[in-house]
Amino acid sequence: MQRVLVASRNTKKLAELQRILVRAGITGIELVSLADVPPYDEAPETGATFEENALAKARDGYQATGLPCVADDSGISVEALNGMPGVLSARWSGAHGQDAANTALLLAQLADVPAERRGAAFVSACALVWGSGEAEQVVVRGEWPGTVATEPRGDGGFGYDPVFVPAGSERSAAQLTAAEKDDASHRGRALTQLLPALAALAG
Repeated sequence: MQRVLVASRNTKKLAELQRILVRAGITGIELVSLADVPPYDEAPETGATFEENALAKARDGYQATGLPCVADDSGISVEALNGMPGVLSARWSGAHGQDAANTALLLAQLADVPAERRGAAFVSACALVWGSGEAEQVVVRGEWPGTVATEPRGDGGFGYDPVFVPAGSERSAAQLTAAEKDDASHRGRALTQLLPALAALAG
């Protein structure tokens, strides 16, 4: 059984990758989170792109534990805000991971923006590092287009899910089932691109 570190303490991210592995029929991989390994120094997310941050996190995890490491950096890119919050999504309101405050600030910033200019996309870059050379790392990107609603809807998901309405949907991301979200989401699209490399690791 190949242990693979998911460089996150977010159990929903771990579960999402687990579901994708199961649906792809990939066995022989045991996913572990940061809560399951000895603590190590995690570099601050200072990259200018999602890809840079994801790769830095995956490298840190691999170097600290010796385990193949999957890391993601994700956020929301809003057209009316010139692509922001972008890589600052998790700390848009100042403190890291304050979902309600981040969402409230985003809605306030878009208060006067009409529906036709509320376009946005969820973006996820996922990196997998299983060695120290460039040939032993892969970085992929998934995008999920949609719009920003005028108020939160639904209580599923996390982050900006309650105010993100995927293209072609009447429901917010927080109103979708886990399976619906896996099929369409930015992270689901990115993680799916990692399946060939994960299958190789599983042997």
